[in-house]
Amino acid sequence: MIEPKVFSVGQINRYIKNLLENDFILNSLLVQGEISNFKAHSSGHWYFTLKDAQGAISCVIFRQDAANIPFEPENGMQVILGGYISLYEKTGQYQFYGEFLQPVGMGALQIAFEQMKEKLMREGLFDRSVKKPIPTCPKTIALITSPAGAAVRDMLRILGARFPMAEVFVLPVRVQGEGAASEIAAAIRWANYHQVADLIITGRGGGSMEDLWAFNEEAVARAIYDSEIPVISAVGHEPDVTIADFVADARASTPSNAAEIAVPDQMELMRFLKGAEERMLQSQATRLESLRQKLETLAQKRVLTDQLAYVQDKRMEL
Repeated sequence: MIEPKVFSVGQINRYIKNLLENDFILNSLLVQGEISNFKAHSSGHWYFTLKDAQGAISCVIFRQDAANIPFEPENGMQVILGGYISLYEKTGQYQFYGEFLQPVGMGALQIAFEQMKEKLMREGLFDRSVKKPIPTCPKTIALITSPAGAAVRDMLRILGARFPMAEVFVLPVRVQGEGAASEIAAAIRWANYHQVADLIITGRGGGSMEDLWAFNEEAVARAIYDSEIPVISAVGHEPDVTIADFVADARASTPSNAAEIAVPDQMELMRFLKGAEERMLQSQATRLESLRQKLETLAQKRVLTDQLAYVQDKRMEL
Protein backbone atom coordinates (compact mmCIF):
# COMPACT_ATOMS: atom_id res chain seq x y z
CA MET A 1 0.00 0.00 0.00
CA ILE A 2 1.39 3.40 -1.09
CA GLU A 3 1.23 6.00 1.58
CA PRO A 4 -0.18 9.35 0.43
CA LYS A 5 2.37 12.14 0.17
CA VAL A 6 1.98 14.82 2.80
CA PHE A 7 2.69 18.39 1.71
CA SER A 8 3.52 21.34 3.84
CA VAL A 9 1.38 24.46 3.75
CA GLY A 10 4.25 26.36 2.18
CA GLN A 11 4.59 23.78 -0.57
CA ILE A 12 0.93 24.00 -1.44
CA ASN A 13 1.00 27.78 -1.52
CA ARG A 14 4.10 27.76 -3.69
CA TYR A 15 2.53 25.26 -6.07
CA ILE A 16 -0.64 27.32 -6.40
CA LYS A 17 1.42 30.47 -6.88
CA ASN A 18 3.30 28.83 -9.76
CA LEU A 19 0.01 27.74 -11.32
CA LEU A 20 -1.39 31.26 -11.16
CA GLU A 21 1.73 32.98 -12.45
CA ASN A 22 2.12 30.56 -15.36
CA ASP A 23 -1.48 30.82 -16.45
CA PHE A 24 -1.65 32.56 -19.84
CA ILE A 25 -4.70 34.67 -18.98
CA LEU A 26 -3.84 35.47 -15.37
CA ASN A 27 -0.27 36.44 -16.25
CA SER A 28 -1.36 39.62 -18.02
CA LEU A 29 -4.88 40.96 -17.81
CA LEU A 30 -7.02 44.08 -17.45
CA VAL A 31 -9.75 44.26 -14.83
CA GLN A 32 -12.34 47.01 -14.42
CA GLY A 33 -13.96 47.75 -11.09
CA GLU A 34 -14.53 50.21 -8.27
CA ILE A 35 -11.79 51.04 -5.77
CA SER A 36 -12.56 50.60 -2.08
CA ASN A 37 -10.51 50.38 1.14
CA PHE A 38 -7.68 52.31 -0.50
CA LYS A 39 -4.55 52.78 1.62
CA ALA A 40 -1.30 54.45 0.63
CA HIS A 41 1.31 52.83 2.85
CA SER A 42 4.31 54.75 4.20
CA SER A 43 6.50 52.40 2.15
CA GLY A 44 4.99 53.86 -1.02
CA HIS A 45 2.94 50.76 -1.85
CA TRP A 46 -0.80 51.09 -2.55
CA TYR A 47 -3.28 48.56 -1.16
CA PHE A 48 -6.96 48.47 -2.10
CA THR A 49 -9.88 46.29 -3.11
CA LEU A 50 -11.29 46.21 -6.61
CA LYS A 51 -14.97 45.29 -6.62
CA ASP A 52 -18.13 45.12 -8.69
CA ALA A 53 -21.64 43.78 -8.11
CA GLN A 54 -20.47 40.16 -8.33
CA GLY A 55 -17.33 40.16 -6.20
CA ALA A 56 -14.11 41.71 -4.97
CA ILE A 57 -10.38 41.10 -5.24
CA SER A 58 -7.47 42.34 -3.14
CA CYS A 59 -4.98 44.45 -5.07
CA VAL A 60 -1.55 45.92 -4.53
CA ILE A 61 0.55 48.32 -6.59
CA PHE A 62 4.17 48.45 -5.54
CA ARG A 63 6.04 51.70 -5.03
CA GLN A 64 8.00 51.67 -8.29
CA ASP A 65 4.80 51.28 -10.32
CA ALA A 66 2.76 53.67 -8.15
CA ALA A 67 5.37 56.39 -8.75
CA ASN A 68 4.55 56.32 -12.47
CA ILE A 69 0.81 56.86 -11.94
CA PRO A 70 0.10 60.63 -12.05
CA PHE A 71 -2.96 60.55 -9.77
CA GLU A 72 -3.76 58.96 -6.43
CA PRO A 73 -6.68 56.52 -6.41
CA GLU A 74 -9.73 57.38 -4.35
CA ASN A 75 -12.48 55.19 -2.93
CA GLY A 76 -15.40 54.94 -5.32
CA MET A 77 -13.30 55.63 -8.41
CA GLN A 78 -13.96 53.42 -11.43
CA VAL A 79 -10.67 52.21 -12.90
CA ILE A 80 -9.06 49.68 -15.20
CA LEU A 81 -6.16 47.91 -13.50
CA GLY A 82 -3.50 46.12 -15.52
CA GLY A 83 -1.24 43.48 -14.04
CA TYR A 84 -1.14 39.84 -13.03
CA ILE A 85 -2.63 37.43 -10.47
CA SER A 86 -0.35 35.80 -7.92
CA LEU A 87 -0.44 34.35 -4.41
CA TYR A 88 0.99 35.86 -1.24
CA GLU A 89 2.51 32.74 0.27
CA LYS A 90 2.51 33.84 3.88
CA THR A 91 -1.27 34.15 4.04
CA GLY A 92 -2.33 31.94 1.15
CA GLN A 93 -4.32 34.84 -0.26
CA TYR A 94 -4.28 35.49 -3.97
CA GLN A 95 -3.95 39.10 -5.07
CA PHE A 96 -4.01 41.22 -8.15
CA TYR A 97 -0.58 42.81 -8.54
CA GLY A 98 -1.15 46.01 -10.49
CA GLU A 99 1.42 47.51 -12.81
CA PHE A 100 -0.58 50.41 -14.23
CA LEU A 101 -3.88 52.09 -13.45
CA GLN A 102 -6.23 53.96 -15.73
CA PRO A 103 -9.38 55.83 -14.65
CA VAL A 104 -12.64 55.19 -16.47
CA GLY A 105 -14.10 58.41 -17.88
CA MET A 106 -11.95 61.40 -16.92
CA GLY A 107 -8.30 61.03 -17.97
CA ALA A 108 -5.52 60.26 -15.52
CA LEU A 109 -3.83 63.65 -15.96
CA GLN A 110 -7.10 65.54 -15.51
CA ILE A 111 -7.77 63.68 -12.27
CA ALA A 112 -4.22 64.40 -11.08
CA PHE A 113 -4.71 68.07 -11.95
CA GLU A 114 -7.96 68.31 -9.97
CA GLN A 115 -6.44 66.49 -7.00
CA MET A 116 -3.40 68.78 -6.91
CA LYS A 117 -5.57 71.87 -7.35
CA GLU A 118 -7.81 70.85 -4.45
CA LYS A 119 -4.85 70.01 -2.21
CA LEU A 120 -3.00 73.29 -2.76
CA MET A 121 -6.21 75.33 -2.52
CA ARG A 122 -6.89 73.88 0.93
CA GLU A 123 -3.35 74.86 1.97
CA GLY A 124 -3.94 78.46 0.89
CA LEU A 125 -1.42 78.64 -1.97
CA PHE A 126 -3.99 80.31 -4.23
CA ASP A 127 -5.15 83.00 -1.78
CA ARG A 128 -5.17 86.54 -3.16
CA SER A 129 -3.86 87.80 0.17
CA VAL A 130 -0.44 86.20 -0.43
CA LYS A 131 0.01 87.57 -3.96
CA LYS A 132 2.91 90.01 -4.37
CA PRO A 133 2.52 93.15 -6.52
CA ILE A 134 4.22 93.19 -9.91
CA PRO A 135 6.83 96.00 -10.02
CA THR A 136 5.85 98.89 -12.30
CA CYS A 137 9.29 99.35 -13.87
CA PRO A 138 11.49 96.32 -13.10
CA LYS A 139 15.21 96.88 -13.54
CA THR A 140 16.03 93.18 -14.05
CA ILE A 141 13.84 90.34 -15.32
CA ALA A 142 14.62 86.61 -15.22
CA LEU A 143 13.02 84.39 -17.86
CA ILE A 144 12.86 80.79 -16.65
CA THR A 145 12.04 78.84 -19.77
CA SER A 146 13.55 76.83 -22.60
CA PRO A 147 16.29 78.80 -24.38
CA ALA A 148 15.39 77.16 -27.70
CA GLY A 149 11.62 77.73 -27.91
CA ALA A 150 9.69 80.39 -29.78
CA ALA A 151 8.29 81.64 -26.45
CA VAL A 152 11.63 83.00 -25.24
CA ARG A 153 12.27 84.78 -28.54
CA ASP A 154 8.84 86.43 -28.41
CA MET A 155 9.37 87.60 -24.83
CA LEU A 156 12.84 88.99 -25.54
CA ARG A 157 11.58 90.83 -28.61
CA ILE A 158 8.60 92.40 -26.83
CA LEU A 159 10.56 93.30 -23.69
CA GLY A 160 13.25 94.93 -25.79
CA ALA A 161 10.74 96.93 -27.81
CA ARG A 162 8.57 98.02 -24.87
CA PHE A 163 11.16 98.74 -22.18
CA PRO A 164 14.80 98.42 -23.32
CA MET A 165 15.99 99.95 -20.03
CA ALA A 166 15.30 96.64 -18.24
CA GLU A 167 18.07 94.04 -18.09
CA VAL A 168 16.72 90.66 -19.19
CA PHE A 169 18.45 87.32 -18.89
CA VAL A 170 17.41 83.72 -19.40
CA LEU A 171 17.76 80.90 -16.88
CA PRO A 172 17.61 77.90 -19.25
CA VAL A 173 15.53 74.90 -18.17
CA ARG A 174 13.67 72.05 -19.77
CA VAL A 175 9.93 72.74 -19.88
CA GLN A 176 8.77 69.27 -20.91
CA GLY A 177 9.51 65.68 -20.04
CA GLU A 178 11.03 63.91 -17.08
CA GLY A 179 12.98 66.19 -14.76
CA ALA A 180 11.57 69.42 -16.23
CA ALA A 181 9.60 70.32 -13.10
CA SER A 182 12.68 69.86 -10.90
CA GLU A 183 14.73 72.16 -13.15
CA ILE A 184 12.06 74.88 -13.17
CA ALA A 185 11.69 74.75 -9.37
CA ALA A 186 15.46 74.80 -8.88
CA ALA A 187 15.83 77.83 -11.19
CA ILE A 188 13.17 79.77 -9.26
CA ARG A 189 14.91 79.02 -5.97
CA TRP A 190 18.33 79.90 -7.43
CA ALA A 191 17.02 83.26 -8.64
CA ASN A 192 15.69 83.99 -5.16
CA TYR A 193 18.80 82.83 -3.35
CA HIS A 194 21.04 85.11 -5.42
CA GLN A 195 18.42 87.89 -5.76
CA VAL A 196 19.21 88.22 -9.45
CA ALA A 197 15.98 89.91 -10.58
CA ASP A 198 13.09 92.15 -9.60
CA LEU A 199 10.66 89.93 -11.52
CA ILE A 200 10.48 86.32 -12.72
CA ILE A 201 8.57 85.10 -15.77
CA THR A 202 8.28 81.33 -16.16
CA GLY A 203 6.41 79.45 -18.83
CA ARG A 204 6.45 78.00 -22.31
CA GLY A 205 4.48 77.93 -25.53
CA GLY A 206 1.33 75.92 -26.14
CA GLY A 207 0.94 72.17 -26.28
CA SER A 208 -1.09 69.25 -25.01
CA MET A 209 -1.80 68.66 -21.33
CA GLU A 210 1.09 66.20 -21.30
CA ASP A 211 3.41 68.83 -22.80
CA LEU A 212 2.45 71.42 -20.16
CA TRP A 213 2.48 68.99 -17.25
CA ALA A 214 5.70 70.25 -15.66
CA PHE A 215 3.81 73.39 -14.64
CA ASN A 216 1.22 71.25 -12.83
CA GLU A 217 3.83 69.58 -10.63
CA GLU A 218 3.80 70.27 -6.91
CA ALA A 219 7.50 71.15 -6.88
CA VAL A 220 6.97 74.06 -9.27
CA ALA A 221 3.87 75.27 -7.42
CA ARG A 222 5.69 75.37 -4.07
CA ALA A 223 8.76 77.07 -5.56
CA ILE A 224 6.54 79.83 -6.99
CA TYR A 225 4.69 80.18 -3.68
CA ASP A 226 7.95 80.41 -1.71
CA SER A 227 9.49 82.93 -4.11
CA GLU A 228 10.20 86.35 -2.58
CA ILE A 229 10.50 87.71 -6.13
CA PRO A 230 7.12 88.25 -7.85
CA VAL A 231 6.37 85.59 -10.47
CA ILE A 232 4.34 85.82 -13.66
CA SER A 233 3.13 82.48 -15.03
CA ALA A 234 3.02 82.35 -18.84
CA VAL A 235 2.10 78.84 -19.90
CA GLY A 236 0.57 77.90 -23.25
CA HIS A 237 -2.32 79.76 -24.82
CA GLU A 238 -5.42 81.51 -23.43
CA PRO A 239 -7.47 78.29 -22.83
CA ASP A 240 -4.56 76.50 -21.12
CA VAL A 241 -4.69 76.61 -17.32
CA THR A 242 -2.04 75.11 -15.05
CA ILE A 243 -1.43 74.90 -11.32
CA ALA A 244 1.38 77.45 -11.78
CA ASP A 245 -1.22 79.96 -13.01
CA PHE A 246 -3.16 79.68 -9.75
CA VAL A 247 -0.10 80.05 -7.52
CA ALA A 248 1.73 82.80 -9.42
CA ASP A 249 1.39 86.46 -8.48
CA ALA A 250 0.03 87.16 -11.97
CA ARG A 251 -1.15 84.96 -14.81
CA ALA A 252 -0.52 85.79 -18.46
CA SER A 253 -2.54 84.20 -21.25
CA THR A 254 0.60 83.67 -23.37
CA PRO A 255 4.36 84.29 -23.03
CA SER A 256 3.95 87.39 -25.24
CA ASN A 257 1.22 88.67 -22.93
CA ALA A 258 3.57 88.10 -19.96
CA ALA A 259 6.14 90.41 -21.54
CA GLU A 260 3.43 93.05 -22.00
CA ILE A 261 2.35 92.72 -18.35
CA ALA A 262 5.91 92.77 -17.04
CA VAL A 263 7.02 96.18 -18.33
CA PRO A 264 5.44 99.48 -19.38
CA ASP A 265 5.52 100.65 -23.00
CA GLN A 266 8.32 103.20 -23.40
CA MET A 267 6.24 105.13 -25.96
CA GLU A 268 3.36 105.39 -23.50
CA LEU A 269 5.83 106.49 -20.82
CA MET A 270 7.18 109.18 -23.15
CA ARG A 271 3.67 110.39 -23.90
CA PHE A 272 2.86 110.40 -20.19
CA LEU A 273 6.02 112.36 -19.36
CA LYS A 274 5.37 114.79 -22.22
CA GLY A 275 1.83 115.32 -20.95
CA ALA A 276 3.11 115.75 -17.40
CA GLU A 277 5.64 118.32 -18.63
CA GLU A 278 2.93 120.27 -20.45
CA ARG A 279 0.65 120.16 -17.41
CA MET A 280 3.48 121.30 -15.16
CA LEU A 281 4.39 124.19 -17.47
CA GLN A 282 0.74 125.23 -17.74
CA SER A 283 0.36 125.01 -13.97
CA GLN A 284 3.42 127.20 -13.41
CA ALA A 285 2.32 129.68 -16.06
CA THR A 286 -1.07 129.95 -14.40
CA ARG A 287 0.57 130.43 -11.00
CA LEU A 288 2.92 133.09 -12.33
CA GLU A 289 0.04 134.95 -13.97
CA SER A 290 -1.89 134.87 -10.70
CA LEU A 291 1.13 136.21 -8.80
CA ARG A 292 1.67 138.93 -11.45
CA GLN A 293 -1.93 140.09 -11.04
CA LYS A 294 -1.51 140.18 -7.26
CA LEU A 295 1.69 142.16 -7.68
CA GLU A 296 -0.02 144.68 -9.97
CA THR A 297 -2.86 145.07 -7.48
CA LEU A 298 -0.42 145.65 -4.62
CA ALA A 299 1.61 148.08 -6.72
CA GLN A 300 -1.46 150.31 -7.13
CA LYS A 301 -2.11 150.55 -3.43
CA ARG A 302 -1.59 154.02 -1.85
CA VAL A 303 0.96 152.74 0.64
CA LEU A 304 3.25 151.91 -2.27
CA THR A 305 2.46 154.87 -4.59
CA ASP A 306 2.79 157.52 -1.83
CA GLN A 307 5.01 156.31 0.99
CA LEU A 308 4.45 159.48 3.10
CA ALA A 309 0.65 159.36 2.81
CA TYR A 310 0.33 157.53 6.12
CA VAL A 311 2.51 160.10 7.87
CA GLN A 312 0.53 162.99 6.36
CA ASP A 313 -2.74 161.40 7.51
CA LYS A 314 -1.46 161.07 11.05
CA ARG A 315 -0.11 164.66 10.99
CA MET A 316 -3.54 165.95 10.00
CA GLU A 317 -5.11 163.95 12.85
CA LEU A 318 -2.57 165.37 15.26
